Amino acid sequence: MSHAVARLRAERLARSNKPFVARGSRAERCSGCRVIATHCLCDWKPSVSAESGICLLMHDTEPLKPTNTGWLIADLIEDTSAFGWLRTSVNEGLLALLDDPQWQPYIVFPGEFVAPERVVTDVVRSPEKRPLFILLDATWTEARKMFRKSPYLERFPVLSLQPEQMSRYRLRRSRRDDHFCTAEVAAMCLDLAGDHLASQALDAYLDVFSLHYLSGKRRLPLDEQDAVHQRLHTFL
Repeated sequence: MSHAVARLRAERLARSNKPFVARGSRAERCSGCRVIATHCLCDWKPSVSAESGICLLMHDTEPLKPTNTGWLIADLIEDTSAFGWLRTSVNEGLLALLDDPQWQPYIVFPGEFVAPERVVTDVVRSPEKRPLFILLDATWTEARKMFRKSPYLERFPVLSLQPEQMSRYRLRRSRRDDHFCTAEVAAMCLDLAGDHLASQALDAYLDVFSLHYLSGKRRLPLDEQDAVHQRLHTFL
């Protein structure tokens, strides 16, 4: 069964005037994991549960990129929603989700760019409301624009993460080691919310995805008995 990011990708492709061609290899990719078919990741999809939900607000071409890690979140977290971001309009489904009384939305963004009274560093769990983490899935420049130009998010607290480690993501370049990919941010949010198993599984899944993706791109063999795979194997 397709998930929210896969459906958004299909919708975006249907609106395209020309095929989207990812940079790099033009080899055949698996439709289920977007990795080159010889290095398919589908058998390594983890199975865990989480109380938290994830809402991906995705910049225009993000659903099309095979390196996009929002796909991994949707693979793992059942309550994942994905919406394309537009400056001039808002998806009605997104607004309905944000108003759903079962959720306590948090917009995840660095606190240094936000008025201090909006910033929180902890996630409050209650029997009445489950955490819903709104992630701006985009480049840093795009995410800042999305944050500024989305007034419907202004009523929610801004969760400012305080990560201590450097990013392990190797599939796109960043000028700073403290800029994290979307899956890394989601794993931190899940951990803060007490969904520790899901957080660990997502971290492990990201590492295996990165290994499969790069090995396929470079035509390198995989050792599925290595430490990276064995760490993920505990969540299958």
